Order: sequence, then structure tokens, then C-alpha cells
Amino acid sequence: MQMREWMFIPFGNAPPLRHKSFRSEDELRQFLTDRAMHSCFYSTAYWQKPHELKMDNKIWQGADLIFDLDGDHLPGVTDRDFPGMLDVIQDQAYALWNDFLKPEFGFSEDFLQVTFSGHRGFHLHYRDPALFHLDSEARRELVSHIRGEGVDVQGGLTRYNDAKANGWTKRIRTQIPSLIEKLVSIAERKEDANRIMKDLHLSLKENLRREGKPGKGLTSIQKLADMFLHEKRKNAVANGQISRLGASQGLFLDLVKSDASIVLGAAGETDEVVTIDVRRQIRWPTSLHGKTGMRVTEFQLSRLDRDGSNPFDALSEAFVFGRDKNTNVEIVVDDATLRFGEDNYDVTLGDKLSVSESAATFLSLKGWAKVVI
Repeated sequence: MQMREWMFIPFGNAPPLRHKSFRSEDELRQFLTDRAMHSCFYSTAYWQKPHELKMDNKIWQGADLIFDLDGDHLPGVTDRDFPGMLDVIQDQAYALWNDFLKPEFGFSEDFLQVTFSGHRGFHLHYRDPALFHLDSEARRELVSHIRGEGVDVQGGLTRYNDAKANGWTKRIRTQIPSLIEKLVSIAERKEDANRIMKDLHLSLKENLRREGKPGKGLTSIQKLADMFLHEKRKNAVANGQISRLGASQGLFLDLVKSDASIVLGAAGETDEVVTIDVRRQIRWPTSLHGKTGMRVTEFQLSRLDRDGSNPFDALSEAFVFGRDKNTNVEIVVDDATLRFGEDNYDVTLGDKLSVSESAATFLSLKGWAKVVI
């Protein structure tokens, strides 16, 4: 406790309270009992003198490695479908650990703490003392590898049919069929073709921007997609023969790297700023998120797996207020998909509902509903 710096956001417009330190958890809890706070944070860094007001005087001792995954960072995902967003980002968090941190970096579950953030995602706190010393640049390199920056997709294809290949070569081999399926949907003008096209273009645009390459338009993606109407060419590309795409193979390879199902679905999207910041503040587990009223909830790693025997369900487990439907609210947003425990709602502007105290708190803090008498 004494090596952490704490920060609190009061209710109202008061400025954050920073540079706080406590000798014990009991002392911290007494502080919060005396003065309730909107949100509570603690530093991922360890300090020799956390109470000092100047950062240089605190004397940095090291920092946890934090991976912050938020659903609103994913292309094509919106928190207006709150249950769907949480499902997607929970899958990303599990993939981040299962596909990268454990097999590629040798991370041990012994040093891991998994928490639901209380809002739009999950935190993986990694506390291996052997890694406390890593500076921002070392942490940035780790995130860059996870996000696929600088990955040589063309080179990875030289081992496309090698069943023993791992790392990004394995991920490329696994995910190319997914990309082909999306391109076929676009070519066949299926019902969700426009959405798929926009999602691919959004992730491609961001990837090309990071790599300093010129952008590509929707027309280019459509032309590439139309090439997959030819069955023989589609099957050849699915077997790694990218040259069959001629001048369009460069665009296809860029899409392989930028497609959300690869950079995110297989790799996990993590907020780079949080991971590389060796002085970051993170939400305190067991505290309530001031924008939702949901608890920042710790749970076992195995429960990140939504296909497991006992998956974590934030929308059942992170609400802490009353569950009886005795509060009337009126929806003030155009459209939203919601779930509170077993209760599912598709709502639109003007809808009136009787909901639980937990649901009313969530909707009010999100600005999606107002309480009515």
C-alpha cells in the first residue's frame, strides 16, 4: 500500500485528488467511508515516496505491466449494443492471454490479475517482479508485436503450409480463410456486405496510417472482392497462392494485417498508451465505475473464456445495487441494446421502462435514460 500513489475523482466539478498514499487497506477504506468518491484509481508504478507532490521526488521503483482492452476501440463496435460489445472485448482479452502473453512471452498465470473495468472492457494486470524495470520503449515493442506492426505477411506465407509454424505465421494461416469469406460476402452483395466493407476499410485505413502508406478506397476493396467470385482463384489463395491475385496481392496482404479478425480477433487489441505508461493510474478493483455504477470486478483467468464451463458475465455479476424492478425510466437515446442479468431490452427514444436500481443507475450515469416519477 505504502508504495502506491492513489488518485480520486470527487463527485461534481471538483478537481481530482492526487498524490495520496495509505499505510494499509483499512486506512484507505476509512478515507473512502469519510468521503465518497466518483472513481478511485491507483498507480501501476511503485514509488519510494508516493506522497511527494513532484514526480521526480517520488523516486520510481518499477511498474506493473497493464493491458487495457476497451470495446469502443474496435472497428465497427459500438457500446450502444452493450452486451455485444462486452462479448467481443472479452474474447479479445482471452485471446490476448491465450495467443500471445502465455505462449509467446512465457507469462505465468501466477503473476496475473484479471478484472472487468466496470465499463467497456477488461484489464490484465501482470505483476512479475522480473519485468517491473521495463521502460516505455520495451513495453511499446511488446504491444507493437501483439498488434502486428511490422509483421512481414509475405514472408510469413513462405511457411503457409507448415503445420509446425507458430507466431504470426500460424495466425496468418488461420485467419486468411476468414478474410476470404468476408471478401466473398462483399462480392456477392450479401445483406451485411456494406457493413463488412466499412469495417475492413476502417481497419485498413488505420493500419496504413501507422505504417506511413497511402490510403486505399472502398472501390479498391470491391475490385479485390470481385476476384474471389472465381472459385479456382479463391481456392488457390486459400492455400497460400497469393500471386494469383496479380497486382491486387499487395492490397490483400495489407488487409490480412489490418483485418479486425486478425489484428484484433487473433491478437487482441490493447490500449498502447496504458501499457507503455510506467506511471499510469488504473481503476481500483472493488471500486465502482463512476460512469456506470458497475463494480471493477476481479475474477479467475479461466472465466475469460466465454466457451468455458463458468464464463464471467459482467452484466450479471458487476451490478451492486438493488435488483427489484421498482424504478421508472425514460430512454433519451435513439437506439440501444441492453441486458441486466436475465433481462434483455432493445430500446429507442421515448421508451419507458420499469427497471432495477442497478439498471437505473447504469442508464442514468451513461446518459441513456432519465428517472421519471
